[in-house]
Amino acid sequence: MQVSIDISLYPNQQDFIPPIKDFIEQLNHHTDVDIQTFPTSTIVIGDFDRVMDILKIEIKAYREKHGMGVFVTKILPGYEARA
Repeated sequence: MQVSIDISLYPNQQDFIPPIKDFIEQLNHHTDVDIQTFPTSTIVIGDFDRVMDILKIEIKAYREKHGMGVFVTKILPGYEARA
């Protein structure tokens, strides 16, 4: 099943842009999913299990590298968002 997950990240630090850019850069290393970045969110599109595995890896890595951050997601199972 395909899924589209819309993610907004709110780092818990004053200089919030670098951690957001880093998170998006790490997502873009995964070439087996489609990543679409917009000013207020990023959408990850692909196989449901693969996208969930990627998010599990990258959210954990974010926490270890940058500390606290709030991830707000919208999960659309069975839907491929296309810009």
